[in-house]
Amino acid sequence: MRHLGALPRSAQGRKSKRRFALRAKALCNKAECANDRLPPSEEPFCPQRVKRDRCAFGGQMADRDADTRKDDLRTGTPFWVRTSNSTVSGEVSLNVDHAEVIVVGAGISGALVAEALTARGRSVLVIDRRPPVRGSTPASTAMIQHEIDVPLTKLQRQIGTAKANAAWRRSAKAVNDLVDLVDALRIDCAMERKPALYLAGDQMGKRALKAEAEARRAIGIEAEYLTAAQLADEYGMDRTGAIRSVASASANPAQLTAGLLTRAIKRGAKVISPVEITDMAELPGGVALATRQGEVVTADHVVFCTGYEHLPQMQTSAHHVTSTWALASKPLKRLPEWMTQTIVWEASDPYLYFRTDASGRIIAGGEDEDAATTNSDPDKLQRKAVIIARKLRDLTGVDIGKPAYTWSAPFSVTTDGLPIFDTVPGFSRVHTVMGFGGNGITFSVIGAQIIAARIAGKRDPDQEIFSYR
Repeated sequence: MRHLGALPRSAQGRKSKRRFALRAKALCNKAECANDRLPPSEEPFCPQRVKRDRCAFGGQMADRDADTRKDDLRTGTPFWVRTSNSTVSGEVSLNVDHAEVIVVGAGISGALVAEALTARGRSVLVIDRRPPVRGSTPASTAMIQHEIDVPLTKLQRQIGTAKANAAWRRSAKAVNDLVDLVDALRIDCAMERKPALYLAGDQMGKRALKAEAEARRAIGIEAEYLTAAQLADEYGMDRTGAIRSVASASANPAQLTAGLLTRAIKRGAKVISPVEITDMAELPGGVALATRQGEVVTADHVVFCTGYEHLPQMQTSAHHVTSTWALASKPLKRLPEWMTQTIVWEASDPYLYFRTDASGRIIAGGEDEDAATTNSDPDKLQRKAVIIARKLRDLTGVDIGKPAYTWSAPFSVTTDGLPIFDTVPGFSRVHTVMGFGGNGITFSVIGAQIIAARIAGKRDPDQEIFSYR
């Protein structure tokens, strides 16, 4: 699942800058009285530094623009936005001056972070320039997998055995953590545990898959290699081999996100939109944010969960934006029983992936292109939908006819297949969750756990694996 311009240079813009400076100064004064409330991991309060920073700000201490990258997050209509309880009714007026934590982004990453923080008793403000759950989250097919885009055997060579093993184990744990969380909070989002099939393709043949399955089992992740004969007998698909694993699930991503936000709201969080952040400044007492409308709000910490519309400070050669396409069929009868209970994807480029929902719809996707904007072409969307449906029919024998829904979206990938969760370079109180990769929901669970621990002054044992790079 996937920035920084200045405020307008008008009189209103200059007025906003002055107000922003005054609020940042007040933040410094607040810090002088609040050092005993800072998490133990943070730098101790220093009165001399506060005076130096306040003086510097008054003499044009540089504030940082915080206008994130802007993308058309999807083309077409994802099925999930047509389902009930797929958004929340947030407030429209920014009537809050301060929160312990401001979460920028009301998609799945922001919802998981808000839930994790409110569970710890934090006061949380969630803001988004779009309505809640109407960014890139509904473009997900919500195949909630532990399997990382980069196979374990390859990742071990790429980043080292210990880190690769830890990343894969943490991903498997995150799937179980999410299913358990949904059960505990009683979120109605069609969450269902399902096994996953990883089919041989042009990127990994039967020998590579067999070695991959052995590597996973060696680190405690259940994985069963299926021969071509077993695959044909149990699933009726013609491939040279496959890996069957159990630590996966599927859900309605919009209902999942809305359910998490609803729980956070019940604990006292506020969700407000549309609000667009354009500037931020960090001082010893916290962080000040300015909006496009000239409002100013402060927080002890800020977490950017803006997906592919990330802060420009986070742009590196380690990740880039690509394009992906997806469809949902009408409800189908007489589907093979295995298809209603299994998630399927393949070791090919481009690759096909699919799942079903409880009504018998097939949700399928793939045909990714290594280009950031081709997903916005409506004609290409229709062509890609035809290709996806044909590949699905050729593989499974199931003809879905004309898709009921088609959509496309940008999709960020990293060179190692791992997400990025870290404090933004140049800051100590501004954090980001970038759940890049094919299993963004799973990664966002990990990101919420790591960032919530960091804000609490605690160290997550896996935080270096997912750090800024």
